[in-house]
Amino acid sequence: MEEVQRANKMGTAKVLPLLVSMSIPAMFSMLIQSLYNVVDSIFVAQLDEFALTAVSLAFPVQQLMIAVGVGTAIGTGSLISRRLGEKRREAASLAAENGLFLAALSYLLFALLGLFGTETFIRAFASSEIVAEYSCTYTYIVTIGSFGLFLSSCLEKTLQATGNMIFPMLIQLTGAVTNIVLDPIMIFGLFGFPKLGVAGAALATILGQILGMVLAAILVHCREHEVNFELKKFRPRAGVIREIYAVGFPSIIMQAISSVMVSFLNLILIRFSEAAVSVLGAYFKLQSFVFMPVFGLTQGALPIIGYNYGAGSKKRMMQALRYATLIACGIMGVGELVFNLFPSQLLWMFNPSEEMLRLGIPALRTISLCFLPAAVGIVFSTFFQAVGSGGKSLVVSMLRQLVILMPAAYLLSRVGVDFVWYAFPIAEVFSLGASVLFLIRTKRGQVDTLRTTLAE
Repeated sequence: MEEVQRANKMGTAKVLPLLVSMSIPAMFSMLIQSLYNVVDSIFVAQLDEFALTAVSLAFPVQQLMIAVGVGTAIGTGSLISRRLGEKRREAASLAAENGLFLAALSYLLFALLGLFGTETFIRAFASSEIVAEYSCTYTYIVTIGSFGLFLSSCLEKTLQATGNMIFPMLIQLTGAVTNIVLDPIMIFGLFGFPKLGVAGAALATILGQILGMVLAAILVHCREHEVNFELKKFRPRAGVIREIYAVGFPSIIMQAISSVMVSFLNLILIRFSEAAVSVLGAYFKLQSFVFMPVFGLTQGALPIIGYNYGAGSKKRMMQALRYATLIACGIMGVGELVFNLFPSQLLWMFNPSEEMLRLGIPALRTISLCFLPAAVGIVFSTFFQAVGSGGKSLVVSMLRQLVILMPAAYLLSRVGVDFVWYAFPIAEVFSLGASVLFLIRTKRGQVDTLRTTLAE
């Protein structure tokens, strides 16, 4: 009966209320996630600007871990939602088990890379010994202790694929609140705890992830769900893994490209000053307040689109796409307004130097021009992932962050540091055009339906 009720919810409930009800918990938890990302940098910035620069240099490594962990989880969740839409519950459970197996393998890979590759990577970017020392310390801790990140990501997406958005919200809230509480205690040595500085920020991060993982494991084990984990009988299935990575691998590459892009921009900006690198790091923390709610929205949209695609309900699938696009544009529009009206107030949270303010105010205003086209692109990429066409998302992401953004940033840097930021809106406009073309091709057989829904 519970399975029938959930099937009715995903397949028959009014699409807009369903999308809102499934997205709000994820959006709320993403906002909290954004808060602890910013709080982390705010506390680190109180040490000195070297510490903020060091964490900014380590940011691409964290992005890469998130890319692999979340990308694998997205592939797993997409496959689960499609199998549930096809009424194949055992196949959905098998997908969940293989996804958890891949999450564990991903952790082992990054633990080894962190142990043996951190020094080489960080010193290729660091401009001073103190920045290198801070950044290496931070990176060692967040990579070797990252098992909480990988396992909790998989369990969250598994629950979301079944239509349960409350438990994933609680999991993310647990990790975020733990990090926020522990950050000042471990960084500054409050309540008798030793002052650990940058190392304290890293420890607070992984402890939050581990606690979230523990809660996720308890919720999955102790509550009844549409998917079950029978790990004693588990054997990896090559066919299932291929299907997970058919969507997951493009998602990994999309997010990993972001890591490459940030590293490349750091190389360009460090030639101007460490303050320029700090501005980029501050931007990526601040923009999470705008982008994370949109990602939360797409977490609610993905299982709806995937379920109705599997059930053959094309009209509901396109309605979910239309509503998600409109809401995402609304969120991004507000974000662009805030970045243009209050750039100095946003930067003051990071204890900026005069040079950081001088560079950062025009930077925030310029980069925010990319928000609206990015909103549409993010939703369209989610659509491609939900229907099993993750390769299209990969191509768009490569256009945005490799083919267009990186060459544009390099060429504009020859004019001056203030022009580097224009690479962001330029890349988003071009990639949006590609997304629209791919969407039309994906729905080639129902072009009339597409035009009708988008026109309503």
